[in-house]
Amino acid sequence: MPHFDPSQTLRERLFVLMQYVLPQHLLSRVVMHLTRSRLPPLKRALIGAFVRHFHPRMDEALESDPERYPSFNAFFTRGLRPGARPIPHDPLAFASPVDGTVSQIGRLDAGRIVQAKGHDYRLEALLAADSHWPARFLGGSFATLYLAPRDYHRIHMPRAGMLRAAWFVPGALFSVNTATAAAVPGLFARNERLVLIFADGSLEWSLILVGALFVGSLTTVWHGDVAPGTRRGVSELPLTAARAPLHLPQGAELARFNMGSTVIALLPPGAADWDAGIGPGHVIRMGQTLGRLRAASRPQFTP
Repeated sequence: MPHFDPSQTLRERLFVLMQYVLPQHLLSRVVMHLTRSRLPPLKRALIGAFVRHFHPRMDEALESDPERYPSFNAFFTRGLRPGARPIPHDPLAFASPVDGTVSQIGRLDAGRIVQAKGHDYRLEALLAADSHWPARFLGGSFATLYLAPRDYHRIHMPRAGMLRAAWFVPGALFSVNTATAAAVPGLFARNERLVLIFADGSLEWSLILVGALFVGSLTTVWHGDVAPGTRRGVSELPLTAARAPLHLPQGAELARFNMGSTVIALLPPGAADWDAGIGPGHVIRMGQTLGRLRAASRPQFTP
């Protein structure tokens, strides 16, 4: 059950409690079908309501006219015009993979990751993998990046690298907004998520794409749609270049959220320092430097 902070409002508490009784996966499947509908009246109504409520930056979009998108999901996962998100020239930069807000950022002290005030969770629970993977990141760094509905929802490579492992972890589909993160213990280790491990020479890092309420699916350039509720246990995803190269350059699209959620970046111990000016609540854009690698202390990657 939730652990509420005294500062949370009654409305926030009711919203969190409601999620414990909602049929989370059923609702997410319904949303997936609705948002992919090409029926003109439905898609126009959905897009129009979204634009009026969230005021997305359409001037940055490759297609700036909301009416021209064939479905709400196409609109929601819209691409950006060239040059809208420049990639850093610094060869040691670890760039933000997404547009969003920094929920938490810091070190993996004793294998614990800070979720919110008074809440943390175990690295092992988040990765849900053989012990050698958590061991590689123990004592390293993490950054939790929340994508609000109005944000750009494609996920990009923080630096050039090769996909070395990928697995899907089934689970719940709680909302990942601030109110829920402050109340639901181990939220990011409870929700469905996709774990991706990358390597760049001797450096390795991980991006964890966390599903959420109403997130119809996650889509990667290698695996296509990975829909919630379709897999019963932790399952490895194939490493194949049939859809896209396993090695992608910095800034290349690697995935997208079909509705909003959270990305958690993990780096091993001694690999990098986060930018001192970035902390919880900081708004960040894809391509902005999140941290810098320590060139002299990259950990040795062992396949």
